[in-house]
Amino acid sequence: MSTEFPVIHTNIWDAIWAVPVVLVLLLLAKLLFKIRSSWLSTVSTFTALLLSIFITHPGNLSAGIFMGLFYSGAAMGVIYSIKQTFYAYRGN
Repeated sequence: MSTEFPVIHTNIWDAIWAVPVVLVLLLLAKLLFKIRSSWLSTVSTFTALLLSIFITHPGNLSAGIFMGLFYSGAAMGVIYSIKQTFYAYRGN
């Protein structure tokens, strides 16, 4: 049984390009495929896991899964914070 935590090598490029790529792909999927808002987090997680496991962290499954969930959460945080800011601005 392994009790050590995985070593995850991350850098600023993960935050600079991975999260915006997930965000853009999510918005494109919403516009092109008419995805309901209730499915956005699922699509975000799936997209981020694919990106992270196969592109940004190939060969390290645990790092890919962890960072994929991180990318997904960051992209969904951006979407929901913009939505709530818009509602607060409009007074709804």
